[in-house]
Amino acid sequence: MKALLLENIHPEAERILTEKGIEVETRKGALDTGELVEALDGVELLGIRSKTQVTREVFEAHPNLLSVGAFCIGTNQIDLAAATEHAVTCFNAPYSNTRSVVELAVAEIISMARHLTDKNKAMHEGVWDKSAKGAHEVRGRTLGIVGYGNIGSQLSVLAETLGMRVYYYDIVDRLPLGNAQRCETLDELLEKVETVSLHVDGRTGNDNMFGREQFERMRPRSLFLNLCRGMVVDYNALRDALVSGHIAGASVDVFPNEPKSTGDPFSSVLQGLPNVILTPHIGGSTEEAQVDIGRFVAGKLASFVSSGSTTLSVNMPQVQLDSAVNGTRLLHLHRNVPGVLATVNSVLGDHGINIDRQQLSTRGDTGYLVTDAANSGSPDIIQEVIREILELPETIRLSTIN
Repeated sequence: MKALLLENIHPEAERILTEKGIEVETRKGALDTGELVEALDGVELLGIRSKTQVTREVFEAHPNLLSVGAFCIGTNQIDLAAATEHAVTCFNAPYSNTRSVVELAVAEIISMARHLTDKNKAMHEGVWDKSAKGAHEVRGRTLGIVGYGNIGSQLSVLAETLGMRVYYYDIVDRLPLGNAQRCETLDELLEKVETVSLHVDGRTGNDNMFGREQFERMRPRSLFLNLCRGMVVDYNALRDALVSGHIAGASVDVFPNEPKSTGDPFSSVLQGLPNVILTPHIGGSTEEAQVDIGRFVAGKLASFVSSGSTTLSVNMPQVQLDSAVNGTRLLHLHRNVPGVLATVNSVLGDHGINIDRQQLSTRGDTGYLVTDAANSGSPDIIQEVIREILELPETIRLSTIN
């Protein structure tokens, strides 16, 4: 089996996969669709970060692709519907870089409140400006968090330890941590807080969710952060709000169109503005986070190919399995319609195969049936069973582990 790891995934991932006997090829940058289709010849496992787009065309060109690991939080760069249709199990790292992103947000809130980037620029230009004008403590100020998931909720906790008052808005009714207060609407939050930090996911409905109207609703001289997805913000509207002085500072780590590789040119309408911090999508780019992400996602890929386990898959029914296989393990991805379990068991029974253990899980239109057959019979019998199950109209993919 072969894995292809793109976009400078941490070597920890290569180590884990290699130890499992998987051949690993690594490449530094992202690939476009044509390059990816070519590179995936002979590859069963693909590892990416946020730049490489895994489209329907990619899945259609490589029916032998088994799994894609997104070594990051987001998975909007993967066509998950197409992946499911082609029986490709996808994983991500929903928790591993949470602390790193939160620490960057805290650092940027303080930096903007104190105009540290402006002071630093002036010092490098030989200008000594010791004025306190426009510089504030964050203690006692209000923070509004849009999106109260893993990152937003942890930012809430750290902000409170700095003495900030926290409000949050989320479309899901999430339990507040500490003294954070939930807002019923985004408008309610914008009217209450002096700093707004976005931590939403990349679903289509979040496109341009924050634009001119939202900036106008923010309190005068507020601070703004986007460390989640570039597509959720209208940056032209943000520039106008900054130039007018309505927004006092902004920190942006993500952009609608980002360079594929280190050293590639970058441009933004936000460049050159005072008290604006621009970073190259480094929210999770700490050694600690990258090691954890490499270990976590590579572990999921390795567990999937060695046992069939789909725990925490973002697109497949979830089944947690141990690696001990006594006989033959049949991994049957199928269309979620009535009667599949009975039909498969009938095939096994007709060939005298006794079921040792069996798990069935469904997710949407997809079912995942895992059957351990201890007395799996002769190789010829197993091959006949495989042939009959593959011929079932409900079958999407059938794999075996011995």
